[in-house]
Order: sequence, then C-alpha cells, then structure tokens
Amino acid sequence: METEPLLGRRRSSWQKLGTDESRKSDSSGPRSSSSRNNSSSSSGSSQLDDLYIQQAAVFIEDAIKYRTINHRVDSRSLRLYRWYYSAACQWVLNTAILVILAMAFFEKPSSLSVTSDLRFRQVLWEPPCGLTEGIEAICLLLFIVDVVIKSYLLGWGEFQKSKWLIAYTLVLAASTVDWIVSLSLLCEERIRVRRILRPFFLIQNSSLMKKAFNCLRQTIPQITSVMLLLALHLLLFTMIAMLLFTRVQTNEDDKEWKTYFRNLSESLTSLLVLLTTANNPDVMIPAYSRRRAYSLFFIAFSLIGTYLLMNLLTAIIYNQFRGYLLSSIQTSIVRRCLGIRGAFEVLCCERSNKTGRSGSLRVTVSTNTVLQVLQKVKMSSAHKQEIIKQAKAFTHDCVTAEQFRDLFDELHKETVKEYPPKPAYRSLFLQKLQTVFSHRFVEYVGNLMVAVHLVCIFVALVHDAETPISQRDGFFSGVVNGSFVLYYLLEMALKIFALGIKGYCSYKSNLFDGLLTIILMILQLSSLVQYGLPRRGWNPELHGLLSLWETVRLANMLIVFRFLRIIPNIKLMALVATSLFDLIKNLRAFAGILVVAYYVFAIVGVVLFKDKIPPPQNSTNASLTSSISPANLTLQCGTYEQLGYWPNNFNDFAAALVTLWDLMVVNNWQVFLDVYSRYASPWSKLYFVAWWLVSSVIWVNLFVALILENFIHKWDRSYHPSFSDQESEYQMSVQDMFRDDLEEPTEEDLLERLRQHPHLHLPRGPV
Repeated sequence: METEPLLGRRRSSWQKLGTDESRKSDSSGPRSSSSRNNSSSSSGSSQLDDLYIQQAAVFIEDAIKYRTINHRVDSRSLRLYRWYYSAACQWVLNTAILVILAMAFFEKPSSLSVTSDLRFRQVLWEPPCGLTEGIEAICLLLFIVDVVIKSYLLGWGEFQKSKWLIAYTLVLAASTVDWIVSLSLLCEERIRVRRILRPFFLIQNSSLMKKAFNCLRQTIPQITSVMLLLALHLLLFTMIAMLLFTRVQTNEDDKEWKTYFRNLSESLTSLLVLLTTANNPDVMIPAYSRRRAYSLFFIAFSLIGTYLLMNLLTAIIYNQFRGYLLSSIQTSIVRRCLGIRGAFEVLCCERSNKTGRSGSLRVTVSTNTVLQVLQKVKMSSAHKQEIIKQAKAFTHDCVTAEQFRDLFDELHKETVKEYPPKPAYRSLFLQKLQTVFSHRFVEYVGNLMVAVHLVCIFVALVHDAETPISQRDGFFSGVVNGSFVLYYLLEMALKIFALGIKGYCSYKSNLFDGLLTIILMILQLSSLVQYGLPRRGWNPELHGLLSLWETVRLANMLIVFRFLRIIPNIKLMALVATSLFDLIKNLRAFAGILVVAYYVFAIVGVVLFKDKIPPPQNSTNASLTSSISPANLTLQCGTYEQLGYWPNNFNDFAAALVTLWDLMVVNNWQVFLDVYSRYASPWSKLYFVAWWLVSSVIWVNLFVALILENFIHKWDRSYHPSFSDQESEYQMSVQDMFRDDLEEPTEEDLLERLRQHPHLHLPRGPV
C-alpha cells in the first residue's frame, strides 16, 4: 500500500531536507549536479502540493455527501475514488440496480399481459432461457466490480469492519451460485433464491437507506413489549369468544359460531381482522341480533386493541425511531465535520503571529491554497460561489481552522431561490402598469376566475349527467371554455409583461399555469378549426382525431388541475402541500425500505401461491362443502369468488404487487386470508399476517411519525419572523429536520478521529 505524509506542516521539514541535500551535493560535486538536485527537490515539493490539494478536495466532497473519509489517500487511489463517485459511474451502477430489479416483471412467470384476471388470462410469452440470465450476468459483473473497488479503496482493515460490504460480498456469491444453478437446470428451477436477494443491491447503494434500515432494525426490539401485549390481548379475547359463542342446538343460534368462531384458527383470524376494523360490524351482527349485550364484547375488544394498544404502538414507533434516526443523522454530521477538518489538516502550515511582546504560533492555511482547493471541489454552483466569495473576503492571507470550518457552514444553510429582477421600463405609464400587474391581488383575481370556471364546469356536468352525448348541447361549454381560455392567455401575457420572461419562468406556479394555458389554447383552436364557432344545438359529428365532447372533457380535466394554483395562496394548505413534497423529495430512503418489503413479499408470494386459485370454470370449491350449503358454493356472500376478486392473485410479480397493496389497505383483507387458506394451506395466514405487521403496523406508523416530525418543523418555521418572506422557497433535507437537536463534535474529538485514520499518519501528540 502506498503511503505518503499528509500534514502540511511536514512540508517545511521535507523542503529543509531537500535543501540540506542540495548543499551537500554542492560541496562535494560539480555545479550541474547541484542544479539537478534543486530541480528534483522543487519538482517533489510541487507534487506534494498537488497531492495535498487533491486530498483536501476529496475530503471536502466526502463531507458534502456525508461519506466516510477512511479510505486510501494516495494519488492513484484518489483518482480512482473520484472516478468511482463520478456522475457517469454512479449512473451506470444505479441503472444496473434498476434493471436487475425490473427483471422480475419479465422473468417466468412474466407480467406481460393486459390483465391479471384469472378469467381472461391467456398463454403468456415467456423469455427464452438465457435472455434474462444474460442481462442479469452483466448486472452481477458490475456489482462485483463495485464491491472490488470499494474494498480496495477502504483497505482490508476497514473491509473487515464493514458489515454491509461483507454482506454485499456474500449476497453476490450466493447470487452467482444460484445463477449457475439456473443455467445448469435450463431455467426450469422452481425457486430462484437470488430474486429474493436483489433488493439488497438497492439498500447498500444508498447511505441514507442503510441508516433507515439500521434504525428500523433497532426499533423493532423496542416495540416487542407492545406487540406481546397486543398478542396477549388477542389471545385472551379469543378464549372469551370461544366460551361465549359455543355450538348450540338450533342452527340460528349457531350462526356466530359457524361463521367466525368455529375453531381456534378461525377465532384468532376473526378477531385479528376486527383489530383492523376490516370486518366491523359484520363479525358482531349474528350475535348482536340475538342479544344486545354481546355488543359489549366487541366494543371492549376494539376499544382496548384498536384505539389504545395500536395507537400506543404508533407513539412508541415514533419515539423510538426518531431517537435512532437522530443518532444516525448525528453520525452524518460527525462525518461532515471530520471531512472538513481533515481537509484543513492536510493543507495547514505554521505562520507566526505576534501579539504584543510575546509571539504565538497558530496553524493556518493560505487563502490562495483554499481557493485552489475550492476550484477542484465538486459541489453545487450556488454553494461554491458563496464559499469562494467569503474566502476572498478575508483580510489576512491566511485562514485558521475556525475560519475554514465557518466557510463550509454555507453547506448547512437552506437553499433560498432568488428570483431575477423585474424589467425596467422608461415610461412612467408602463411602470405604473407593471406595479399594478405585479400586485398580489392580481393573483387573487386569477384564483377567483379559476374558481368561477370550475363552478361553470360543475353546473354543466350536473345538467348533462343523465343526457346522452348525442342529445347534448355544447353551446354553453364551448362559450364558457373559450372565454376563460382568452382570460388565461391575457393573464399570462400580463404576468410576462410585469415580471419578464425569466421572472415568469422562475416561478413553478407560473410554469404550471402557462403550460396548461398553452395546451388549453391548442385544444380550443383545434375545436374551432374542426367544428366552427359554438352555436345553439351545437353537437357536430366527429371530424378529426378527437370528438367535440372528448376535446371538452380533456379541457375540463386540465382546468380542474389548474385549480391547484390556489394551494400556495392558502397558508395552511401550502404548509401541508410543501410538507408532502418534502417527504417525497427528501425521504425517498424510507420509501425505498417499503419498496424492498414489497419486492421481497411479492417474490415470496409468487413462489408460495402461484396458480393456487383455479379459474372459475375449473373451480369445484369442494373444500367448502363442510361449512356451506352445496347449492351454489361460489356465490357465498363475502367470499373471493362472490366479490369477483379474480384479478387479485400471486400468479405473476405485477399482480402480486397490486394484491399486496390491497392487503396493506386492510379493507376486506379477510377475503384473502380465507381463499388462500382454502386453496393453499391454513398456514398461509402467517404470510398475510407478517405482511400486515410489516406494512400496516410498522411502516405506516413510521411514515406517520415522519409526517408529524416534518409538519411540526415546518409549522414552527411558518410563524418564525425571519422566514415570513414570500419571495423565497425553502427546501428542507433530513438533516435540517433535526438540526436543532444535533451536536457538533469537539475539536479534540475530531483530531483524535483523524489520528486513528487507517491511511493517514498524523502525529500522536497535540496538534
């Protein structure tokens, strides 16, 4: 392994050593030899300077991306490191992950059909053996290269400490072996283990997703006590239910027992479904119709389980997960501080600063060196320009550690979008018009006009709801839409006049309005060209691609979307909308965890339940004969067959995903428990209960916790006087959500961590 000294202060000693060697050569040899030594010393010093700048730039990039700096830092490794984290390489890696995950839609059984309904499915096209396997081999090869590069850059010592890299290697090994087995069996194997392992590639490539996964893994033991209490609650009430609703002589009194509490398995299932309120009040009606008092049992069960224990579970998940997430984000902050401090340490040299009679030495970096490093760092242009501007503003030609750290505080600041200046008109009349059309009341008038337009559309829809298209009169809709489109065009022109083209396009709301206005104008012009001006009894026949009513319907849908422009003007509504956008944009890692859960459960569901439910023409439902009248077994109320749930199955990957979504919503999920218990196995209920716990209990509660955290943060900010300016847009990251609760590491802690760097050789004494 190539190692080089990394403290800038060592430069002076190395330069002194080179000077001493030059003097020795000068006294013992010819002058030409001395010149060559001086030239060699100067060249070596220049190479060291370039190395230090390169190291500092990489450390700062690591700090920006919250990456660890415990990687190799020699010149060759740094070039490889920057190449690996370049946009092109990461794009190739992300594309490989997307491709290998998407192959589940095309592999046998493929999802290449119009419908997943068992009644209408035909023979599907299946890829020939070797096609998807060849694509998968390319992806696996890229992942092998990825793990090799990561392992080399970190070194063997760091590789042994990284559980994710070790797991990455094991998953690749298992996937490769399974791939070889598939080819040897001519792709006829029933279970492909590597399909279940594929989501791991998605997790390990996202640092924030790995943090979220670790936090989730550590949160689960914390909620075990409540889960056990919930299980005890379910078990106790199941025993009480089996005692209350026993089999009696009359068939009418046996209805509750026969339908819901026949045995332990059905009793547990009935009450578990009631816990999610999916079968309420169905499960209560047979007993309640006999005696009012039976309702107290079901009310008590729901009150304790659904409203107390389940909400308590939500509170615990929120509290525990927030604590672990805060700890994880704290690690990211330490990484950023460590990267910035490491960059300073590899650049620093000693300068003498006199204070009074006594001289003191403090470690500094020249401003020119800092500017050279900043030019090489890859970061957003806005942050780079601001940091360079602050660096040039230093009065002294040196930067201390505190000043160097303060420079990069710019990275923590919120992104504020500055809008271009309005055009300057010389005419006083135009200036007054510009002031009028720039006023916020113009926006209010525009919102009012959109609302009026929406009311007109609503009136037309109500009036023509039961009128056949052939008998409708399009005069009212044609005149209304044409008039309002003219107003929208006028409004857009006035905004461009007041703000300028750049100013108009700098607002996302204006871009949204402008795009819809242009589309509406095109639709209106095409309607006029094909069908002429609106008139009484206007209902022409189809002349072009779209009929008149299809054109009107499309325009009306666009106008409904245009009504969304009112959201930014209503403070509370805007607060909710921006919270939602922040979650979508910045909390993608948590959605990625749900994607992983969906993927794994879908693959397992296809393996377990593929083709278990026969199409209706082949179904005899013999398994129901013991509990249902043999007259018409498939039409028992509330069953899979009677409800027509034929598209919901696990016959292919895409159908499995939709079925899992329906299960996560938990509406009528007892239907799936019943049908797969009949056709597959009574033990299949464990699969659906596991999915309910993962999706509805853990992940949904986790998402609720994150929404609360984000919304509370933005609610507090919305009433802060320093952020009341409506001319700025605030973008919040996950780190910003917990900024007030984070602690920055001390100077001593950072220096000690730097001394423990596996590839740096810093002095062990005080710096």
